[in-house]
Amino acid sequence: MITSFAGVLDEVRQRPRRRLALASAISPNSLRAAVRARDLGIAELLLAGSRREIERLAAEHGLDLTGAEILDAPNELEAARAAVQAVREGRADLLMKGLIHTDDFLRALLDKEQGLRTGCIMSHVFLLELPDRLLMVTDGAMNIAPDLVTKAAIIMNAVYLANVLGNDNPKVGVLAAVELVNPKMPATLDAAALATMERRGQFPTCEVDGPFALDNAVSVEAARLKKIPGEIAGRCDILLVPDIEAGNILAKSYSFLAGGRVAGVLVGAAAPVVLTSRADSDEAQLHSIAVAVLMAQLQRTGRLKVGRVHY
Repeated sequence: MITSFAGVLDEVRQRPRRRLALASAISPNSLRAAVRARDLGIAELLLAGSRREIERLAAEHGLDLTGAEILDAPNELEAARAAVQAVREGRADLLMKGLIHTDDFLRALLDKEQGLRTGCIMSHVFLLELPDRLLMVTDGAMNIAPDLVTKAAIIMNAVYLANVLGNDNPKVGVLAAVELVNPKMPATLDAAALATMERRGQFPTCEVDGPFALDNAVSVEAARLKKIPGEIAGRCDILLVPDIEAGNILAKSYSFLAGGRVAGVLVGAAAPVVLTSRADSDEAQLHSIAVAVLMAQLQRTGRLKVGRVHY
């Protein structure tokens, strides 16, 4: 099982190169990360955006664009459309967001006729590098206020990513503010329902429990002090957050306040998607590219049934 970003990079260096389509490639950090991925031998580059601006930026930051294909586009939206089209047509294997607002990027990605929809729910996963493992936080960037069915699909997306990293039976903790079910707190009701679904065999190849407060989801000692039983308490590999605000704040506080290393990818599209903040470092974006390259190697097979809806 891969437990660090160094491990991810080591693994992808042993795999075939994948072609990365960078939408609006006029972000210094994004362009630097893409060039580093090329130099490490894990990606070939297709850069969408203003050719003049891309070449000016590369010269300003001393970046060598040898071998990179540039799709000249007049603005951010056209750059996103061009990058998505390249992936859809098989001219690129991965899609990455550059200097473009997330909603504009998603507009191209989710276009019903020209985007990368698959019929499955798409969700975002942050990966936080802890001393002993990569902890996943989902969904802090895509689904705003997911209902129970959407949360179930988000779990399956994260389980797929855990499988990519070599974890065949990840432990999923469903987060709330407290670890007891409270009818006045909907997040605790969803957590209890998801835990029951797992016990009834509705989730393949993972364990699900909750509700957990953050402390007793990631700390065995906190779970012991609060007398929370079970093998998942304190040992979670995946944290399912109640809404987008909770996930976004949790992941970004780890990065910007605690100095932790993070990555971010979108799961559920027709191809792996690197979806990071425009403020993320080139290191975070490089790690995200590496995770996406790993995703391109593993075909998804797991499915979930909730009522008449199949994932």
